[in-house]
Amino acid sequence: MIPRLRPALAAGTLLAALLACGPSGPQPQVRLFTDDYSIAISFDPAPPCALEQVEFKVVVRDTKTGEPIEGGEGRIFATNEDRKSVDNGLRPGKELGTYYSSLMFVNAGTWAIGFQFRRDTTQRLQRANDWMQQILAEVPPGQEC
Repeated sequence: MIPRLRPALAAGTLLAALLACGPSGPQPQVRLFTDDYSIAISFDPAPPCALEQVEFKVVVRDTKTGEPIEGGEGRIFATNEDRKSVDNGLRPGKELGTYYSSLMFVNAGTWAIGFQFRRDTTQRLQRANDWMQQILAEVPPGQEC
């Protein structure tokens, strides 16, 4: 092989491997609403697996104005059919109106996930409708690198 082609071939192989391990589509997103807030929640990894830290990204906007809500507080929580529960508060992100939280689901199966939020401590917590999320026992074939 020509010596000059080796680095190009190695770089091409590395790029192909990185692309194969990257996300294959848009990040799943859950849309929720309360009286005052429009909420978009995405999570990583997707699909989520039991006994693996799942990072939630939460974007909160005012429903009437569409403006991002800064300085708010809230929590994300979940319960499964066996009454196992997990919950965690939100931490502010660098982006306007964006918050982060993480949960570790103790077992696989269907979990009801809930979300509460308020603009500040003078306001009441508003709860969005829960959603059902399937938590897998292991990563499906083809999604591991």
